[in-house]
Amino acid sequence: MPGMLIDSDVLVWLTRGHVGAAQRLHALNPWRISAVTYIELAQGCRDKAELARLKKGLAARHTEIVPITPAISERAAELIDSLALSHGMRLADALIGATAIEHQATLITANVKHFGAIQGLDFETFEP
Repeated sequence: MPGMLIDSDVLVWLTRGHVGAAQRLHALNPWRISAVTYIELAQGCRDKAELARLKKGLAARHTEIVPITPAISERAAELIDSLALSHGMRLADALIGATAIEHQATLITANVKHFGAIQGLDFETFEP
């Protein structure tokens, strides 16, 4: 799965109507997100109609939802062990970062603070 993995925050900017997010994401086809990103987005929906719009929008972009594998879980646990105390690494970011590393994908994120400490992670900074 070389290519790009889209972080949750960039998709949130898109849903808020951010033109830069729309332009950057328009260039990506298909979209790839971690299963964690999907869960975060679905959890943020306020009602069934919003969840339906989310699913329809992801389907329209032929979004690949990358599952959490044993290798991703192991790598995420290593990230928590090494970065939780020193950098505040949290579960979702560890799993998303591990997904990008395991699939040799570049993570596009506006959240450089959380991902910048992960060695071996290629990321593209999205600046809203």
